[in-house]
This record gives sequence, structure tokens and C-alpha cells, in this order.
Amino acid sequence: MMDSVQDAEVLAENNDFQELLQSLPFQRGTINLPLHLYKGFWYFDHSLEAVMAFHRHFQAQDSDIILVTAPKSGTTWLKSLVYAVVHRSQYTATDQNHPLLTTNPHGVVPFLELIYRNNKFPDFTSSPPRILATHVPYFMLPESIKTSKCQIIYLCRNPKDIFVSMWHFGNNVLPKRYPSWQPISIEESFERFCKGIEMFGPCWEQALEYWKLRIEKPEVLFLKFEDLKADINVQLKRIAEHLGCPFSPEEENRGVIEDIAHLCSFQHLSNIEVNKTGEGSIPQLENSVFFRKGEVGDWVNILTPSMAEKLDQVVEQKLHNSGLTLN
Repeated sequence: MMDSVQDAEVLAENNDFQELLQSLPFQRGTINLPLHLYKGFWYFDHSLEAVMAFHRHFQAQDSDIILVTAPKSGTTWLKSLVYAVVHRSQYTATDQNHPLLTTNPHGVVPFLELIYRNNKFPDFTSSPPRILATHVPYFMLPESIKTSKCQIIYLCRNPKDIFVSMWHFGNNVLPKRYPSWQPISIEESFERFCKGIEMFGPCWEQALEYWKLRIEKPEVLFLKFEDLKADINVQLKRIAEHLGCPFSPEEENRGVIEDIAHLCSFQHLSNIEVNKTGEGSIPQLENSVFFRKGEVGDWVNILTPSMAEKLDQVVEQKLHNSGLTLN
């Protein structure tokens, strides 16, 4: 009986979504794939449908940990760090059987958008704490997350580095995934990015939303990619404290923090076999595409000074008087 009720609900939601989709503004985005504008943010059609199902149906638990990022902001790194911190009593960072040695971080911490793309009523019976990830702005999170005590960790990054990472991602991945895909010039791609026409973008609008929330909601921890790179040990302590599992003095003396930092470092993760040759953590993508450079300031190798200045001005105007800086 429940299956038939759910089937009917799915059918009704599908029909409603298709009707909604026809009414939404449509443009090709930064990597030249079609995006739809919904309440100020841009989505692939299949992503938006999954996000709306997630928004309607997900039931949060107080023990849940929700990781939020804009695409190309260090998501893979954040997933590995949080997973290693939370599960360190079960798997030490030097354990030869650690899941991060055999499974890509996207496999151990799944995207909610992907879960709901395949099933509007997925099974979430895994043992707590559940660590889940998403790219959505705060207002699109389900009410059950907003009203629960579950923890949210948000990671942002300099938009100039986001653009460069996205540019490389598009040119490396899309020709294989979409044979009919047409490349565009970096200048055209950059103009679209400056207008915020990127998947789940504008990234600065999303960052500003979570930045403001960190003050009124203690459940929100706001991190910067650049701070992680500058002092990973300090940031790991912040993450552990936020999640209610701070490192003990004994753990610090044993070098547990340094071990986790090494396990999850770009150099280490990118050289693990599953991340060099594996695939399937995200459908139709090889795991290696999530490891390019992982650097701060790589934008200087791609953007002209005038392009960098233009994007800085766009972002600074959007964040004016907020106290948040991304450049």
C-alpha cells in the first residue's frame, strides 16, 4: 500500500516539476551546460528536481552532520577530513583498513542531490552519525534540518580559484561525458561566471547566506579553504570541537591531528589507487577528476589582471559591509 502511495506522490511531483521547469529562466552556464534559475540560484534540471525532493522529504536527525559547499570549493577534502575526524575511534588515520584508502571521499560521504536523483524516498537507516553533503543554499535545506540540532559545516573558497577549477573540470570531463558538448572560450565562460551563472551559483550569494547564519545558529561552522591550507591542524581542532568530539590532550600528544591531516592531504589522497583509477563514486565520472591541484591562488596562471580585478569587484560589491571577504 505504501509503495502505491509513494508511486502516486512521485508521479504528481514529476508532473509538477516539469510544469515548473517550463516556467523557469534558462541559460547556458560557465561550463556551457544548460541551467535553470530558481529563486536566485542556477541548477541543472535533474539537480533541481533532486533538490526539491530532498527539500520535501528528508527527515533530519539531531546527530546528522551536513557538509555544504559550492562546487569546486574543496568538497572532496572537506568530506575526507570530517569523515576521518568523526570515525577516528573506529579507524585510526594510520589504519591500513581505513575506508578512505579504498573508497573515494564521495563514496563515504554521499551527495544528497545524487541520493534523491535516483530515489525520492531513499533508505537512510545507516548508523548515526550520518555524514551527508550538499551544494544547496540554506533556504533550500529541508525544514527538518533547520529545526533539528544537526551540525552544518560550510566551506567557501576564493571565487577566482573556483572559476579556474571549474574551467579545468569542464574542459577535462565534459568532452568524454557529453560527446556533443561544445567548448567555449575562457572569456565567455568567465563572463557567465561573473554573472553567477554556474551550477548552484552564484557562489558568493551562497557563502554570504551561510556567513550570516553562523552568528544566529551555533550549529553552523563557517570555514575557508584558504584557512585549511594555511593551518590544517587548527582547523581540524575547530571541526572536532564543533562536532562535539574534540581532540583530547592524549590524542594531540600522539599526533592524531597530524595523522588525519596527512591521510586527507591532497598529495596522499590523490596518489591512492582508488582515486587514480577508480570510478563510480559519482555516476559517469572517474575519481581522478576530483584531484587536480588543490592549491590556493592558481587563478594567477589563468586569469588576466583585468579579469581578476573585475571578479574581485563583483564579489566585493555583493559582500559589501557583510564582514565576509573571499578574495
